[in-house]
Amino acid sequence: MFFMPVKYNEPLFRPPAEAYSAIIQLTLGCSYNKCAFCEMYKSKKFTVRSLEDVKKDIAALSDYYSGVKKVFLADGDAMVLSASKLLGVLEEINSGFGRLQRISSYALPSNILSKTADELKLLRKSGLKLIYVGIESGYDGLLRLVNKGETYKSTVDGIKKAHDAGIETSVMILNGLGGKKYSADHAVNSAKLINEINPKFLSTLTLSFPFGENHYVNNFGGTYQQQTVVELMEELKLFISSLDVKNVIFRSNHVSNNLNLAGILSADKENIIKIIDEKIANTPVDSFPVSSDIL
Repeated sequence: MFFMPVKYNEPLFRPPAEAYSAIIQLTLGCSYNKCAFCEMYKSKKFTVRSLEDVKKDIAALSDYYSGVKKVFLADGDAMVLSASKLLGVLEEINSGFGRLQRISSYALPSNILSKTADELKLLRKSGLKLIYVGIESGYDGLLRLVNKGETYKSTVDGIKKAHDAGIETSVMILNGLGGKKYSADHAVNSAKLINEINPKFLSTLTLSFPFGENHYVNNFGGTYQQQTVVELMEELKLFISSLDVKNVIFRSNHVSNNLNLAGILSADKENIIKIIDEKIANTPVDSFPVSSDIL
């Protein structure tokens, strides 16, 4: 039986890049938890864990993960905590783990904006070097339809504020989020937003239906028509083609995606588009994604 030194409140999620990180749950669930497309934390009531319990986990994990270089702060948005609480936790982490390459967390743009510039700089100085932001889309009309709770402006402002403090970002766009009707607006405006922030990391996932397509349709605030595999890849191609960024590490290798892509944008942009074109040419135009229940 697999042993862990702490008892996590499941389900526990972390970005692929944090596979070998020590994970510390500061909060349980998501502070917002209203997005139409997300089912990750529906089984949890949002809770802030006590500093005493967090300290116990830090002590246990620092003993178990001897020499670990990265720590990830869970659950959905540890950045909802006040800067003073976060700084207290970071102090405990640095004391327990010693020298780390980085500490990271998921973050909502609105919770980044709730911190002052000086507070963000202190968090960076204390080791918080990377935040993961699910942008989903740069199209305000679609963000409203999926009840995201953020706008193009709040996302840009929040991420730029993090960048100004020296905190790097890894951002995600959700391919297929608006279906056929909103596909072009979704792709073009998402690229526009990415061009404005130029994150260090960019990834794309594909919309999936863990509770079934009808569940998503019922929570979607407009007319939703599922896209074929070819239509999803055409949307992805439009998004990539519209990007104008420098030295952005791009990955599209989530299990939900229809093909794996990787490269540095803009250096590998044309090659990535070529791969998409080849996949489109070899895919039946009327085929739909094989699985619709991937979380």
